[in-house]
Amino acid sequence: MTLLTGWESVRELSAMQDRMNRMNRLFRESYGSEVPEEALTTTTLAPPVDIYEDEHNIILKIEVPGIDEKEIDVRIQNNTLTVQGERKIEKEEKEENFRRVERQYGSFTRSFTLPSSVDPGQVSARCDKGVLKISLAKKVEAKPTQIKVNVGGEKTLEAVTPGKAA
Repeated sequence: MTLLTGWESVRELSAMQDRMNRMNRLFRESYGSEVPEEALTTTTLAPPVDIYEDEHNIILKIEVPGIDEKEIDVRIQNNTLTVQGERKIEKEEKEENFRRVERQYGSFTRSFTLPSSVDPGQVSARCDKGVLKISLAKKVEAKPTQIKVNVGGEKTLEAVTPGKAA
């Protein structure tokens, strides 16, 4: 990678701007002066996901702002978690001339292969402030077991499962 300095970087930025202007002109020529709604909605929507785990759960947080909760489908089938939804373009009574559209619209599907430690019967999902949170509980046998080691002359080991009395 080359680091541009001084006048060379200004020339490079100017050349890049020229290329962008040519692309913009080609786009306008292809679609005319008005951009059809189909061109606005054909982007691939892939909401970002954070996945983390603690000793009891695997948790997914998926950004779904502007998507109605009724339009989100969460399923587990064959050890795969699938989340589907759709962000629909807003239609208003009055006509608007868009100058720029950066928000993505359309359908999405995200699939995640679940580890064998997940209990598919213990799944919850809730949506709050545009974030879908899916909690996948781990199976009891998948949770860590602490082994109590006695100090001294005794040679016995005793297993202690979290949440159970010793």
